[in-house]
Amino acid sequence: MKRLKNTLILGITLYYLIPLSVMAVTPEEVAAVGKEQSAAGVFIWFLCAIAFLKVSQKIDSFMASLGVNVGRTGGSMMAELMIAARGITSVKSLQGGSFFRGGSIQGGSVQNQTSFLSGGLVGAVGRHITQSTVNTMTGHTSNPISRKIYESSLNKGGAFANNITAAIAQGSMNMTGSMQGEQAAKALSSYMGHVGKEDAPSFSGVEIGGGRIMGTETSIAHPNGDSFGMYSSEQYMTPRGNYDTVTMQDNSVWYRQYAAPTVEKTPYMTPTGEIAYHETVVRRLPDMPKRKDKV
Repeated sequence: MKRLKNTLILGITLYYLIPLSVMAVTPEEVAAVGKEQSAAGVFIWFLCAIAFLKVSQKIDSFMASLGVNVGRTGGSMMAELMIAARGITSVKSLQGGSFFRGGSIQGGSVQNQTSFLSGGLVGAVGRHITQSTVNTMTGHTSNPISRKIYESSLNKGGAFANNITAAIAQGSMNMTGSMQGEQAAKALSSYMGHVGKEDAPSFSGVEIGGGRIMGTETSIAHPNGDSFGMYSSEQYMTPRGNYDTVTMQDNSVWYRQYAAPTVEKTPYMTPTGEIAYHETVVRRLPDMPKRKDKV
């Protein structure tokens, strides 16, 4: 009976291990390290997970024999494999048969172009934290831990906060969403590298997302506050009229335009029945440049 049980365990392990070894990496990773090394890495990772479970069970049993109450770390090996198999099957069906392969994740999630196992457990946890933070800062979810991590990095102008801001700024408005309000203003200051600098401009009414950053800047050059529009050079065509370029903390380049004096005409009827215009000079942003994917 024990031999039969071990045979079944081995069979289930190999059944789920073979497809994982094929789908656990992207084509680029396969080309870099080879299929054999990729399969070997997954095999070692899987064996380590099983070994950890078995060692934990042995320690629990030993502690229990000494009269120490311990939490159960799992049941039989067969039950654990069946649970793991069910979880793999469920996630695989949700991903449309592309389990562990990068792809677009909708519902306010970041597009993930790396495999789930890329970078090991630390890489998987890091991607989960990044995605959770993006979802929290765009209002799709509310995770106080992710928010706290982001704000702590933001106050220091840290790379983590800037990477989250970059993911939102360059992401799709429909999929990733946008960041607005006071938090967006602080995020922009950090993203532009203004944290801790004297005479740094202040921002208000900021919205970040969809390859655009819009808001109002108050600074030495714009003491009364001027509206501005920033457009990712990777997603937008070169703007018409006056503009400058800004290099962000992630080395991405953005076009920037400020509101400029524009004559606004308001029609009215004269006493003689003719149409005339009241002309008023207002400050207005130039027309938004065209997106490269729309040309």
